[in-house]
Amino acid sequence: MNDFLSVKALAVLGFILFAIGVMGVITRRNLIVVLMSIEIMLNAVNLLFVAFSRGFNDTHGQIMVLFVMAIAAAESAIGLALVIAFFRNSRSVSTDELQNLKDS
Repeated sequence: MNDFLSVKALAVLGFILFAIGVMGVITRRNLIVVLMSIEIMLNAVNLLFVAFSRGFNDTHGQIMVLFVMAIAAAESAIGLALVIAFFRNSRSVSTDELQNLKDS
């Protein structure tokens, strides 16, 4: 394959991006940063879909990326709306404050 980026390089990049997203979800306390980390993970999966569909000369992976992008857009809009509602209620976007939702 004489392409600029091979399938292996794209797969490694996708796995690295996914690991960065997982670390962001695990280590961060800010809900907005957690949502951004989830989006990084979804984009890493999209990159893997495109890389493998390109490697196997199949368009199913690229079609799947369109569906994942549509679902990710809806997920981020709903997630951000929930974070805004949570902020209005508690004046904080920390994940530590999520345990106080049981009392509300």
